[in-house]
Amino acid sequence: MIIALDMDGTLLNSDGQISKRNKEAIIQAQRGGHLVAIATGRAYKDAYLPLQRAGIVCPIISLNGASIILADGTIIDDIPLDKQKLVPVLEWVRQQHDLYCEIYTNKEVYVGLHNREHLEALADRVGEEYPDLKRIVQKQFQQARVTYVDDIQEVWLQKDIVFYKVLVFSLNKDILKTAASKFAEVSNVTVTSSHPNNIEINHEQATKGRSLAKLASHYNNNMKDTVAIGDSHNDLSMFAVAGYRVAMGNAASELKEHSDFVTATNDEDGVALVLEKLLLQ
Repeated sequence: MIIALDMDGTLLNSDGQISKRNKEAIIQAQRGGHLVAIATGRAYKDAYLPLQRAGIVCPIISLNGASIILADGTIIDDIPLDKQKLVPVLEWVRQQHDLYCEIYTNKEVYVGLHNREHLEALADRVGEEYPDLKRIVQKQFQQARVTYVDDIQEVWLQKDIVFYKVLVFSLNKDILKTAASKFAEVSNVTVTSSHPNNIEINHEQATKGRSLAKLASHYNNNMKDTVAIGDSHNDLSMFAVAGYRVAMGNAASELKEHSDFVTATNDEDGVALVLEKLLLQ
């Protein structure tokens, strides 16, 4: 059996850690002959670190499916974006002070310094009245190790930089919706989300679901014998192909509607509860 786990909001708790119970459940599943894989929107290095700290070695589907790297480091899939098609929309994003943008590339995750400074200032202004908003901003900054550039335009002007994912974050959901519409008009891209305050742009073939199917094919595993566990809209493609679908207790309502089972939240070891249940069968 292949068990695909999302990270943020699923395997990781609110502190960004893998709990002892989740770790032990994963290791027991592996010892039982099951293949546990990560399927995340994070870049590989940002997905690898929490696993390394927990002593977990497994395949990683990163960047929402743009890359599949096996436990031994072998790359079996790599799906970049067509950078030039995105430039007109990225230029528009660059002019919007309410939009924070991360560009995931073959080198680093890049952020325009002016975007972050504006967002931090906004979070500070509203922080006392809306503390949840400030926490959302702080969490966004903690998820990826980024390289700051004075002007984000520098990134797409460099010919040797390959794009894999673009993440746009905002506390203004109206302008975020406009951004989603503009990116959706670009051919051969897909727009998903891992949080109500962000959108994520990938090549249309770079989805968690397609990557789960490719991983299953690589190991000659029937898709009926796959389990997908997630919490956000970017997990829906996995739910469309997996044999058994589990939504976290903190998941978006749409995931719960498409799930076979709703487990506990990411702060209540929801992943471990599912794995322990599966191992008893």
